Amino acid sequence: MISLPLIAVVIVIIYLLSSIKILAEYERGVIFRLGHLLTQAKGPGVIFVFAPVDRIVRVSLRQEALEVPPQDIITRDNVTLKVNAVIFLRVIDPNKAVVEVSNYLYQTSQFAQTTLRSVLGEQELDELLSHREKINLRLQSILDTHTAPWGVKVTNVEVKQVDMPESMLRAMAKQAEAEREKRSKIIHAEGEFSAAQRLVDAAKLLATEPVSVQLRYLQTLTEIGVEKNTTVIFPVPVDFFSGLQKLMGKTEADPAKAG
Repeated sequence: MISLPLIAVVIVIIYLLSSIKILAEYERGVIFRLGHLLTQAKGPGVIFVFAPVDRIVRVSLRQEALEVPPQDIITRDNVTLKVNAVIFLRVIDPNKAVVEVSNYLYQTSQFAQTTLRSVLGEQELDELLSHREKINLRLQSILDTHTAPWGVKVTNVEVKQVDMPESMLRAMAKQAEAEREKRSKIIHAEGEFSAAQRLVDAAKLLATEPVSVQLRYLQTLTEIGVEKNTTVIFPVPVDFFSGLQKLMGKTEADPAKAG
């Protein structure tokens, strides 16, 4: 017959074995002893939880990604958008994450939704599209201020997607097309101005040596002859026309004097 001391020893051994808990490197155990919180969270490794005196709550210290559902936003310039974001957070103080809030993930999600609407509602559409990094930092700062009393650290916030109405997309496309056309016309005008300036410089240089104009005529004839076309060009000096005009002017003046 088994003696009572042996039964007691077996019961104690089974109780001790059932009290052994193993926590992973990224886990901490928040212990409540008779309902009172122990000052230090236990883990990682092997710990003892003496039930029913003790109760353990496991808390993960790994970084978690929390997606904020799409929110309807009205920007400062009255543009309606749908914006969603993603939040990266991790638990810094396991005791506060368990005691101060019932569900820190849910609480952070709710704060993120309201903060996203309020912060983006203060921005104009152009600011939202071009200064997203600045907005992300502001969202992170606000959320981190709210979650710090819970022992939760918001490491990063990213505005994930901005959905705009079709009418706004068409308007932005027209604006971009107009900007490109404007730059094209400016560049073309600058090219015309540069070409005109170079022509003026060339004319001044040719005016210093009248013979250079004749050489330019001959060079042009050479270039035309290479093309093997049947066009025949007779270069006539510009001075010929000026002399002809003077001669005609004198001819008209003589009959007038004679009359």
